[in-house]
Amino acid sequence: MTLAIWLDGSLREADSARVSVLDHGLTVGDGVFETVKAVDGQAFALTRHLHRLAGSARGLGLPEPDLDEVRRACAAVLEAGPVPLGRLRITYTGGVSPLGSDRGTAGPTLVVALVETERRPDTTAVITVPWTRNERGALAGLKTTSYGENVVALARARERGASEALFANTLGRLCEGTGSNVFVVLDGELHTPPLASGCLAGITRQLVLDWVGAKETDLPFDVLERAEEIFLTSTTRDVQALHRLDERPLPGAPGPVTARAMRIFAERAADDLDP
Repeated sequence: MTLAIWLDGSLREADSARVSVLDHGLTVGDGVFETVKAVDGQAFALTRHLHRLAGSARGLGLPEPDLDEVRRACAAVLEAGPVPLGRLRITYTGGVSPLGSDRGTAGPTLVVALVETERRPDTTAVITVPWTRNERGALAGLKTTSYGENVVALARARERGASEALFANTLGRLCEGTGSNVFVVLDGELHTPPLASGCLAGITRQLVLDWVGAKETDLPFDVLERAEEIFLTSTTRDVQALHRLDERPLPGAPGPVTARAMRIFAERAADDLDP
């Protein structure tokens, strides 16, 4: 259920919030977005998310977003729909444009919406998929609304009783999930793919690097077959252990390294809502 929506300057009711059918975010996926965790009516790590939103907009060639306006929109939505745990979605698109790839001159569209969510399980099942991330593509490392390949991969995961799908990049190296970063434990040490792999610079990923410590390592995709522990990070997952990868069980999840990462992340996040 959507609790509150901000659209281009004001709060709207869900049934009256309307975006043009000619919005470039709708017609060609010309937009960027952020998903922010909301805890008891407050946004977590909002400054980091806004910094990444602006970077994604620059990478896509969109006008620089007014981050003060985005903050006001977030505050208004959170005040209008306070919940114990929520998903705050910021979407910034190319706005009304011609049908086709050319961008129009009407200016961007800003939408902020809040929905209530539930805490994720401590462990989950994940699959690998045969499709790849293009680490040299124009959108590599940007959080854009061009999410078609993620929709396809996640649908495959759901069909197989999993909650996420992991990609290699075009070089056959471990990259990321449809909406998450991945960490692996090898010989007791924690590793995650570097940004050069084409993965998104995840907010939770960076906080785990800062708070827990891990090596950014170029890893072959088949490292997943021998990793002692595997976990995902994302805004909605925090740190989540894998108990199954494809048909490979990972018994005892979360393992000791993952359990430590989960504990440290939870403690540090509770101490500072905008780290």
